Amino acid sequence: MGSFGGMEILIIGLAILLFFGAKRIPELARGLGQGMKEFKKASNEIKKELEEGQKEGFDSGTKSEEKEQQKQ
Repeated sequence: MGSFGGMEILIIGLAILLFFGAKRIPELARGLGQGMKEFKKASNEIKKELEEGQKEGFDSGTKSEEKEQQKQ
């Protein structure tokens, strides 16, 4: 089992063309592109929130340590 060769890709492409038709393929590609765009946007937002949470956790951790040192 390896990667797809040229003939396999051609057969898959023809099957998709026959199954969906020439008019629907651009619509499907557009929808797929929009879906990928939304997924990337959501994953970037999650990464940003995680990074902000880590910064806040780090900042609050250093403030706690400073307060403890002042008490001593």
